[in-house]
Formats: sequence, structure tokens, C-alpha cells
Amino acid sequence: MENNPDIITPPLTPQDILSHLQWYLDAGVDETIDEAPLDWFALSAEAAKASANSARAPQGTPQPIPGVAAKPAAMATVEQTVRQAQDLADSCQSLAELEKAIATFDGCSLKKTATNTVFSDGSLNSKIMVIGEVPGVADDRHGKPFVGDNGALLDKMFAAIGLSRDTDLYLTNMLPWRPPGNRTPTAEEIAICRPFVTRHIALAKPDLIILLGGISAKTLLNSDLSITRLRGKWAEYDLAGQKIPACPIYHPSYLIKQPKAKADAWKDLLDIKARIEEMSL
Repeated sequence: MENNPDIITPPLTPQDILSHLQWYLDAGVDETIDEAPLDWFALSAEAAKASANSARAPQGTPQPIPGVAAKPAAMATVEQTVRQAQDLADSCQSLAELEKAIATFDGCSLKKTATNTVFSDGSLNSKIMVIGEVPGVADDRHGKPFVGDNGALLDKMFAAIGLSRDTDLYLTNMLPWRPPGNRTPTAEEIAICRPFVTRHIALAKPDLIILLGGISAKTLLNSDLSITRLRGKWAEYDLAGQKIPACPIYHPSYLIKQPKAKADAWKDLLDIKARIEEMSL
């Protein structure tokens, strides 16, 4: 169908454009493509041929391009970035300082694609710390962990054993930024963000930790086991020699996709309730 030249479409305002972009982000779109198909294999072959011809041609002394700064010899390695994150985290003496430090840290590429930095929610006075995996779409939009369907289910789960996020729980995630398209974070991204969550635990000083999902459980317990193998068993998180009881359980997002796992989740919640009563928390 040809476009009707008599129909005039009003131009999009900046707010319209932002609204469209946000819709695409919420839908999980994390890259753009052209409208016409492009044969990348053919382009690769042409590039390889051009490279071969260039290699055979006599080479002169390369001249710097005016106005273009030379690139550094090597980008900062992941290890260097992890050390930067560790030094920054260690310098924080309060949760407020840590939140500000994370918001200003630019060493993780996830920050560039996230809408907000998601730090924490719940009661600062709670002795029960809940650590999830990564922010979801709603979390990223509101800047708070466990918002939307995952948060609603989580609130119901803890309400079933008499706990409320407003008075009894302190919540955060392993990573403060949502990966684009809700993809699984890479090992490098987890390593870079780990110093912040370990410092978060040290500053929050919990007496009991609940680990939601495989990413938080495997990382903080230094385990290669899956969450299905880790759940149902109490573990210990080592905080500078202090052993803190830690209970790995299924993440709400997993329970939404796998309702049959709710029976196991209920058993875990009852175990948590019993331990809380035993510890008089």
C-alpha cells in the first residue's frame, strides 16, 4: 500500500519520542535494525578482501587524524574495575554513602542502559535482609526493588508467615541495574557489582539473610550448585568471620513461571518462620 500524500502526520514531540522509546525498553527491545535486509556475510567477505589487498599494498608512515585523540593502549580490565568497585565500597561508612557511591559508579555498562539505580526498600532497622538477583522492568522504572508482579507475590509470601517489607524486612538485589531485555547478567557484571552488595550486607548488619534465586545464592555462598539444589538447606554467609544464617529460596519470578514449585517455596517459608522464632527476631 502506498502512502497517501494528502495525509499529514504531525511531528513527534520530544515527550512522544521518549514515550515510544520507553515502550520499546519495557518490551525488552535492546537493539535496532534497518527496515531493509542486509547480507552481513557478503559485507564480511568484502571487508576481508579489502583487508587482504591493503596488507599487500606498500605501507607508509601512518599519520594521525587531525582532531582525533589517540585511544588508550588497553581498556581497563575487569579485575581493575572490580578493584575500583571494592575500593569505593570499602570507603563507605553508611548505607546513605553506599547508595550515593553506587549511583556515581560508572564501571558497569548496565548503568548506561538502566533507567534508575535500584538500591533498597523496606525497614532500615530490620535484622532480616532479603537479597534478590536483578531489578525487573517495574523496579527499573520506579527505582525500587520488587515492584510489580514479582513484588506483589513476594509480599504475599512473607505476609503468609507474618512478615511485612515495611516493618520486618530489608530488601536489595545483587545488581543495582536492570540488564537490557531482562537477560541474565554476565559473570563480569556480577563480579563488578559484588563488592557493593557485600558492603551492603556489612553496613546493614543483618542477623538472617534470605537469598532469592540462583544468582544471589550461588554468588554469596560461593557455590556452583543450582538453586534447586541449594534451596531447602540452611547455609552460612561469612561476614569477616561472623557466620550469618542464610536461606536460599526460589525467586518470585521463577514461581510465577513454575507454579508447581510453590509447594517447595512454602516449606522454605515455614523453615524461615521457625528460624526467626528460634532467634527471637
